Amino acid sequence: MKTLTKAEEQIMQVLWKLEKAYLRQIMDAIPGQKPHQNTVATLLKILFDKGFVGIRVLGRQHEYYPLVSKEEYSKRTMKQIIKGYFEGSFSNVVSFMVREKNISIEELEKLLQEIKKQQSRKI
Repeated sequence: MKTLTKAEEQIMQVLWKLEKAYLRQIMDAIPGQKPHQNTVATLLKILFDKGFVGIRVLGRQHEYYPLVSKEEYSKRTMKQIIKGYFEGSFSNVVSFMVREKNISIEELEKLLQEIKKQQSRKI
């Protein structure tokens, strides 16, 4: 799976939310300052070429839909970040979050409970 640029990821966020949409609907759903319609159309073509987006041609209209789920892309991206910045260690990620005060004791306890629950399902 290829990596997305920030602009491509913004379009994918919209498509993941809408599930399927025409160019105008995508334009309307982009938050903040909107890029030009031609820019969005070009990004959709790039996403199609990368295998992230499918197209249904309905007359002169093109309906776009994601071929890669948000969960699939998030999982792959997180693995790359952890490998590239945290030596592949999830505990290094959690330690970093604790040092940066980005995670509370309550959140750590919830994570521990989730890990225990997942481990008990495997048995």
